[in-house]
Amino acid sequence: MRVGCPKEIKNHEYRVGLTPGAVREYVAHGHEVLVETKAGAGIGADDDAYRAAGAKIVPTAADIFGRSDMVVKVKEPQPAEWAQLRDGQILYTYLHLAPDPEQTKGLLASGVTAIAYETVTDERGGLPLLAPMSEVAGRLSIQAGATALQKANGGRGILLGGVPGVPPAKVAVIGGGVVGLHAARMAAGLGADVSILDRSIPRLRQLDDLFGGRVHTRYSTIDALEEEVFSADLVIGAVLIPGAAAPKLVTREMLSGMKKGAVIVDVAIDQGGCFETSHATTHSDPTFEVDGVVHYCVANMPGAVPVTSAHALNNATLHYGLQLADKGLKAIAEDRHLRAGLNVHKGRVTNHAVAEALGYESYAPEAVLNVA
Repeated sequence: MRVGCPKEIKNHEYRVGLTPGAVREYVAHGHEVLVETKAGAGIGADDDAYRAAGAKIVPTAADIFGRSDMVVKVKEPQPAEWAQLRDGQILYTYLHLAPDPEQTKGLLASGVTAIAYETVTDERGGLPLLAPMSEVAGRLSIQAGATALQKANGGRGILLGGVPGVPPAKVAVIGGGVVGLHAARMAAGLGADVSILDRSIPRLRQLDDLFGGRVHTRYSTIDALEEEVFSADLVIGAVLIPGAAAPKLVTREMLSGMKKGAVIVDVAIDQGGCFETSHATTHSDPTFEVDGVVHYCVANMPGAVPVTSAHALNNATLHYGLQLADKGLKAIAEDRHLRAGLNVHKGRVTNHAVAEALGYESYAPEAVLNVA
């Protein structure tokens, strides 16, 4: 198969779909790999590094989309990219379709087979291709929140860990999944007073055991959520419903009960955000203020640390990427976990959560693949 990797074009996105190490693996499996020139510049990998791994360097993204059987990316295709996709081609990347009707229309019109990293599953019910970026985003959320809390950036002017004689900042983490765990770990490590809210009692027990009492755990009810949000200096939105739009847990009305200069970091913004007042921002203009509360809603947070995140992502995506390159659509038909990642195929939505969120008819992947 001819596998192509274009340079990412989303605002301040420095990650790359294939590292030189990943390219070497595809080539070892007998595949031809095309890489757009300077695609790896953001992680310090120049064209010579890709050539040494066995890739062919091409001058434009049009070469990638026009000549590749499978396109491997990081972020969802932008309008200029989805216009170049075609029937019979495989797209392997993050998609986050539920809050993005325009991208969904573009993919459906193209006829492409689109596999979303964020809905591929594993034997434990986890999301193995989303997990590494959730780990990065969870940890980054605390760095971003701590910066936004500085007075010069519109925040309350409070240090997360405090100092002897002065109490630390209070951090509320909504959601105890991968993002929430890593956000809490970073915040607690800096000395903040941390609470995690979740609706799974078994998960709260796990978190309580893991942190050994250093972090407070609370079952998430409306009352508990309001208490924690109103008393917090920093609130991390870390809620995920796989494939679906994130629930709006913090309303506009609730902002009036928050401290002036408090900070919200909405890690769920890729799926529409879990704060009613959230809208996607970029690394070049990351924050905005609503009712005295600073909102940080960057939709590609791990893009800020591309060396770490690109290698972590490639470690996770390589296994399934090689399956797709080796077997084509047969790989999806044979592997139920990879099949869970199929969101769009030949003009049809094949993920129930996406179809429900956007009002499309949902087709079972098994019914539309037609693999001999």
